Amino acid sequence: MKNNNPIKVIDTVYNFYRDGFRGMTLGKKLWKIILIKLFVMFVILKLFFFPNFLNTSFHTDEEKGSFVLEQMTRNADPGK
Repeated sequence: MKNNNPIKVIDTVYNFYRDGFRGMTLGKKLWKIILIKLFVMFVILKLFFFPNFLNTSFHTDEEKGSFVLEQMTRNADPGK
C-alpha cells in the first residue's frame, strides 16, 4: 500500500469499526449504558443542579465579566 488514497484509508477504517460494532453482543449493551449515563450527567444534572446563574442575575456581558473576575480574584489577594 505505497499509494495510500486518503478516501480509501478512511473507508477502510470505517468498515473496520462498522464490522466490529456489528459483531458485538456484550459491547452493545455496555455502549447503551455509557450513553445513558452521559445523557444523565450532562443533560438531566445540568438542568436541575446547575442553573444559569449569570444570565438570571446579570443583564450585560460587562456585569457578568466583572462578577466572574471578582469571584476569581477575591481569595487571591495575599494582603487580606
